[in-house]
Amino acid sequence: MHHPLFPNGAAGAVAEFLVVCLCAEWCGVCREYRSVFQETAGQFPAASFHWLDIEVHADDLGNLEVENFPTLLIKRQEWVLFYASMPPSPGHLQRILRTFLLQSVEESRAYAYAREERRCWQDNEDLQRLDPDQLARICG
Repeated sequence: MHHPLFPNGAAGAVAEFLVVCLCAEWCGVCREYRSVFQETAGQFPAASFHWLDIEVHADDLGNLEVENFPTLLIKRQEWVLFYASMPPSPGHLQRILRTFLLQSVEESRAYAYAREERRCWQDNEDLQRLDPDQLARICG
């Protein structure tokens, strides 16, 4: 099944934040979470939201492993700020996005490199490859 892109803001504009839900159509939790994800997308015009079925797009994900659903990837520019599963409720995603939106660019960069796990995310080619252009190609 084709999963459309859920862009916010002006057409053609590149959002500073990227939010990707890595999911699977067979996952009931993911199917239920999709409407919550779309609703949250409408509340954060500074971010570009994408729904990515990891089985449909497995060839585009390289060696990226998703162990639990839903798994969210949140990037600011090229920095990966979050990559983990998240409870499928709107409050969790909204809180973390508000926190990241309040950071300056310098604070986001420092946050991205503050811990070993996050430093590894910055070097992960598969996570870095998921950028707006790649997502538009595979989801759009």
